[in-house]
Amino acid sequence: MERMLREYLKEIEKKTRRSALSKRKKKNDGHGPRDKGRPRGTLRKNRRERRVEAVEELKVINLSEDDEKTTKIGTTMRPSTEEHLIQFLKKNKEVFAWTMTDLHGISPDVITHKLSVNPSAKPPNGKWRLCIDFTDLNKACPKDPFPLPRIDILVDSTSGCEMLSFLDAYQGYNQIPLAPEDQEKASFVTDQGVFCYNVMPFGLKNAGATYQRLVNHMFQNQIGRNMEVYIDDMLVKSEKEQDHIKDLEECFQILTTFGMKLNPAKCTFGVRGGRFLGYMISERGIEANPEKINAIMDMSPPKSIREVQKLAGRLAALNRFISRSADKGLPFFKILRGGAKFEWSKNGQEAFDELKKYLVSPPLLTKPETGETLYLYLAVSENAVSSVLVRQENREHLPVYYVSKVLQGAEPRYSQIEKLALSLVIAARKLRPYFQSHQVTVLTNHPLKQLLASPKLSGRMVKWQWN
Repeated sequence: MERMLREYLKEIEKKTRRSALSKRKKKNDGHGPRDKGRPRGTLRKNRRERRVEAVEELKVINLSEDDEKTTKIGTTMRPSTEEHLIQFLKKNKEVFAWTMTDLHGISPDVITHKLSVNPSAKPPNGKWRLCIDFTDLNKACPKDPFPLPRIDILVDSTSGCEMLSFLDAYQGYNQIPLAPEDQEKASFVTDQGVFCYNVMPFGLKNAGATYQRLVNHMFQNQIGRNMEVYIDDMLVKSEKEQDHIKDLEECFQILTTFGMKLNPAKCTFGVRGGRFLGYMISERGIEANPEKINAIMDMSPPKSIREVQKLAGRLAALNRFISRSADKGLPFFKILRGGAKFEWSKNGQEAFDELKKYLVSPPLLTKPETGETLYLYLAVSENAVSSVLVRQENREHLPVYYVSKVLQGAEPRYSQIEKLALSLVIAARKLRPYFQSHQVTVLTNHPLKQLLASPKLSGRMVKWQWN
């Protein structure tokens, strides 16, 4: 039965990879045509490091008679939608900023950034002598515990939408005023004198938390419905193309109310898909970032421990998309456990080649529908435990999330049933939001339910029982 489960998992993996490969071959898939001269089976590399970015062909439009006042829109929307969108953007051009003089800033009545310096942290001579390097100031500031959203949940809630717009604030941090009593603490020395910030500068320890607190307040009725915001990365989403202008109007009205300005050069309106927080999202689903894939595809076989560390880190960045990633990367992890001695074995080269072969067509992940039942498959090996969360559509199981972990210490000596229980516990911790919002059916050939419900458990099984 265990072998049947492993074979079934492999079959799911093959189907999803074939499905992803066939969808990439379709025209207008949101990625554009394959680059000329690029070997077939490799992915186009985009060198720009942005967390929010459209990837389809874009068109530049003028928002006024001044040719310098432009922004970008997508080219795949219906002509009527495009015309309506252009008129809407021209009508609301005051929400953009083209220079620093266009910034009026967020009202201090709405939010100010406070340093909350620890009173016991004093400079050696009792006076503040700070430059633009905020290292010492940051050491004196306790961490702001304001929570940031979970990236995987934001990505899930964004995929599957027909129309997206990516927004970028113009010098967003500098639009938030710095608390008057803290301005002298953010002073810096130049050859023309001593200056201090009256707005929140980049580089402060808790600036990200302050910005997230602001946007959560601004878009409290939009987040999760027609917007997603992660610090300064804003995205307007619409399940139907015809609703997108209305959703943009709602967003722009809030921006105008709070006085936040957008950077038109970095905004993109009315596209089918793009890069969001390190993932490629579209109406089809969630795909791995080509830059992260190419980081591995372009690697030569490692020649040192440091290069193996880079490979392991790049593999970890793609864990969600790789079935049984711990098993696939086990030879690399064994090298890192070996200490300073480096030896690239035949097993390491084979694993390296197999990983590249897998990444030629990584699976397309899907977003669960509200209220639907999800299924969790568990798989264990001698040195790793793995699982895959799937949803059922048209009698086909589509992957949502892959989870995998290398066993350490005494874990490889666990019994088969204990490894399966550990795999379930790891999946439940990693995928907690899915377990909280969906009924999850665990598929295994061992009586885990009866075992974990038994009052006679002892040791680690008792601990796992409460997870």
